[in-house]
Amino acid sequence: MTAITRNLPWFVKDLGVSIVGEKCYTSIVENLDLADIECLKYSLSKGLGLGIVVGGSIMKVPQLLLIVSARSARGLSLTAYVLETLAYAITLAYSYRNEFPFSTYGENLFLTIQNVVITLLIVHYNPPASLAARPSLQRTILSLQVVIAFAVALFVLPTPTLALFQLATLPLSLFSKLPQIRQNYRAQSTGQLSAFAVISQVGGCLARLFTTATEVGDPIVSAGFALALALNVILGVQMWLYWGKDGRDVLEDGPIGVSDEKKQQHWPPAAHKVEVIVPPASPGRASPRPGNRRWSRKVD
Repeated sequence: MTAITRNLPWFVKDLGVSIVGEKCYTSIVENLDLADIECLKYSLSKGLGLGIVVGGSIMKVPQLLLIVSARSARGLSLTAYVLETLAYAITLAYSYRNEFPFSTYGENLFLTIQNVVITLLIVHYNPPASLAARPSLQRTILSLQVVIAFAVALFVLPTPTLALFQLATLPLSLFSKLPQIRQNYRAQSTGQLSAFAVISQVGGCLARLFTTATEVGDPIVSAGFALALALNVILGVQMWLYWGKDGRDVLEDGPIGVSDEKKQQHWPPAAHKVEVIVPPASPGRASPRPGNRRWSRKVD
């Protein structure tokens, strides 16, 4: 078997070396040394990392299609997506500035872009009360200006300050999921939330815990993935509990979460029946008196 693995085409060898390095390629592929635990873990981490990057490039596409096809972002929290996008963008900038391998953070690039698009769709279809009075084009332009300003800020911030921002992704991850969890609970429905996206995020967080520990060893990044895993599991449980339920939109109180005003129907009270007594004919007329019988008619 080694006679085959040592004579693979040059482009296969170059690709393998670029992914796992010369040492691990020689050990795992050419010599088939499966006892080399260190290289096995490293190769597995690289494979998982690349898989996550590829999966991240399409993870939010089903969510985008759901919103566009329904022409509604019902059930999606604007606050949750804004905070989640911030966390993705900060992790992307922090990892890039620290020169981590792209396979350990590359999905954040695609998830940030997809989340920005979803956020713009939420603002378009279900704008918050503060933006509802503005025209759709004006809302979109204002949102894009905020996105560009934050991207420039991440680019010019010094690395020590960016490290503090990375530490802030822990509460950001927490508060990015709480509005969505709270909204799902109150509506007893997950609305347009994509099951594919939730399940993919659970699997991605599990794999990222392994790849971060193997290749990076940054405790801040690992803590962020661990917290995101726990919150995504809660969302997954809600997807299972509320599957097939189409809950009514509820009004979200306070600044956290996106609210859809609950439509209240006020029914008028039932009309009371009024009885009108018609007096008998005048005694001076020739017609016989009907005695003590009284004629009446009911008017509704």
